[in-house]
Amino acid sequence: MAETTATLADSFADIPAAEWDALTDPRDPFTTHRFLWALESSGSVGPGTGWEPHPLLIRHDGRLIAAAPLFAKAHSQGEYIFDHGWAEAYERAGGRYYPKLQIAVPFTPVTGPRLLTLPGVAGARAALIEAARGVMDGNALSSLHITFCTAEEAALGAEAGLLHRVTQQFHWVNDGYGSYDDFLATLASRKRKALRRERQIANGHGLRIETLTADALRPDHWDAFWDFYQDTGSRKWGRPYLTRGFFDALHATMRDDILLVMAFDGTRPVAGALNFIGSEALFGRYWGCVADYPSLHFELCYHRAIDWAIAHGLRRVEAGAQGEHKLARGYLPVETHSLHALRDPGFARAVADYLDRERAAIGEEIEVLTAYGPFRRGPVQDD
Repeated sequence: MAETTATLADSFADIPAAEWDALTDPRDPFTTHRFLWALESSGSVGPGTGWEPHPLLIRHDGRLIAAAPLFAKAHSQGEYIFDHGWAEAYERAGGRYYPKLQIAVPFTPVTGPRLLTLPGVAGARAALIEAARGVMDGNALSSLHITFCTAEEAALGAEAGLLHRVTQQFHWVNDGYGSYDDFLATLASRKRKALRRERQIANGHGLRIETLTADALRPDHWDAFWDFYQDTGSRKWGRPYLTRGFFDALHATMRDDILLVMAFDGTRPVAGALNFIGSEALFGRYWGCVADYPSLHFELCYHRAIDWAIAHGLRRVEAGAQGEHKLARGYLPVETHSLHALRDPGFARAVADYLDRERAAIGEEIEVLTAYGPFRRGPVQDD
């Protein structure tokens, strides 16, 4: 008789890369085995990090038909869907919030499939949700969280009784533009002039700006970017999440997935922005700079990303979590989704009430922010 089993692995190394990647979406570089293994093999996740990998696997007659990047979490850092308040409230009431379970791509606020399945396998995503809840219940853990899942997965999880949370971030959408100037032509005159001025300032520092990908990337580029990342990480998080070895792993296995935009003062690298390349989108992830160059951050992170997306026919640029400053640069708010299962019924009811109110507020905020976007509402005016 056919047998279906759900098991937990102790490492992404326990799963053949080809077997895992057969379940993934080619549009998403972050759920690939090479990305998840880069995090683990570099020590960015694993013992001592608060991110313990336990990939959830479902096999049918020995064949892997579904999987999820499941982690046991000892804290709520590096998630970008903030539940610190939930943890504090639960522990004030006498509960133990940590460890918890997280189905996620660590340190990566990018929407994508979290319930990975072979195409055409009916019921596999529901089986993953059921299995993950079974791990939570069987180990008496406080909660299960599935973060930055797709809207379709969010609907499926809500039908299965998980709590649906809606948050937001900012994306730039390519409306078939042939050039950056075509994009500027869709903006209100005042906004158009402001962005032109911003780019003039950024490009007036006498720096050389290069866009590097694939074999154009060299180890010394990563040496420089590590310095940028450490500076930004120490200021934003106190301690950078990623190790130096993670960037070496990217160079070894993911050069074709990387776009590094770097600025040089002569031969000296002074700033850089790291992007990942999907088949439909460019994903901005990290930025750093060793000196103060007005407007350079906007140029490297947002404007050059738009330039590259247009040149390569990508549908959008996703510029990471938060940041209303992105609005003036043509990045509009969009919904992001997560799912949550809380084992304590009373706690779950309280959080469900909060999420109902939060969803309404997020919807109103997206509507207001979109109305304040830079796009013109009438005939284009000459500058």
